[in-house]
This record gives sequence, C-alpha cells and structure tokens, in this order.
Amino acid sequence: MSIDANVVKELREQTGAGLMDCKRALTETGGSIEKALDVLRQKGLATAAKKASREASEGLIGSYIHMDKLGVMVEINCETDFVAKTDDFRQLTKDVAMHIAAANPPYLKREDIPADVIAKEKEIYACQITGKPAPIVEKIVEGKLEKFYSDTCLMEQVFVKDPGQKKKVKDIVLDKIAKLGENIVIKRFVRFQLGEKC
Repeated sequence: MSIDANVVKELREQTGAGLMDCKRALTETGGSIEKALDVLRQKGLATAAKKASREASEGLIGSYIHMDKLGVMVEINCETDFVAKTDDFRQLTKDVAMHIAAANPPYLKREDIPADVIAKEKEIYACQITGKPAPIVEKIVEGKLEKFYSDTCLMEQVFVKDPGQKKKVKDIVLDKIAKLGENIVIKRFVRFQLGEKC
C-alpha cells in the first residue's frame, strides 16, 4: 500500500516520531492516522519502561505563580539539554507545576512516605472496619491505602488538566518519555502559599 507523504508528515508533526516509524505505523493501519497514533503510542510506552533506568541529569526548573499568593517550583530532569529545550518538555514542566499548585501533594511518590505515616493510616483504616474476618479487613485496608496514595503522592494523582481521561501524573510523564525518546524524572518540588506556616 502506498502512503501519501503528506499523511506521513502530518503524523510526524503530531507525534514527533521518526519518518520511517510513522510510515510503518500508517502502513500497518491501512493509512488511518487515528489508528497509527495508537500504534505509535503503544510502541513508545513499551520502550519508555526500558528508558526509565537511564540517567537523567539535564532538565529544567519550572515555576508557577498563582495570583501572587501561591507559588510552585519543580525540577524535572531528562537526559539531554536538547530535549530540555523542546516545547514539549517545557510544557510538561509548566503543567506539572500548575498541577502541584492545584492538587497540593505532600509527597512525590509512595516510596517517599515515612513508614510511621503508612502504619498510622493502616491503623486508622483497620479501626474503621468492624465485624469482618482478618483477610477481608486486610484487603479493605490495602484498597484504602491505594486511595491514600492517589490523594497524597504527585505521581499517583489524576492529572488536573485531564480529569476526564483519569490519566495520572506518572502516565503523563510516560507519554512524554515515549514521545521524546528520553528518560524523564520529576526530581523534586516545593509549594509555597502566602500565610502558610513553615
């Protein structure tokens, strides 16, 4: 099947994928841009997991100030200065800073939560459940703990700019890894609110 060069160009502009990757995806899907987008995304996400172990020491520090009363700074790393300067990476940094301003996560990821905080949460959840066998209580506590992670950990939160799709912040980062071809890591963040106690 012959694929129109303009269609290949359009897909490349939408995804940032290589010309040959775009052509292969279009050939595989009979020339459908929508289906080719899905194919490229699936391939990209599969390779994104492999890239996650690569060192990311370049990047940006992004900021967001809301009405001069709320401010966020976030450090997001990538592998090269070239990717750090792309519009996609800059937009990701801005979007994550805005998300932190809106959602106010106390932790970056679940591994950052102190063990005593998790133990206290488990104890509270277990006390809320009465008259159930121990294995059932344990499953309910684990379910509530997952909800706690999604409320308090940046990477587990549903991305505020895309609540309808239920994508988490970690999914948004994975999408950018797939698109830009480099490991991307949200390293740290700080959020200040006027009048807040330190």
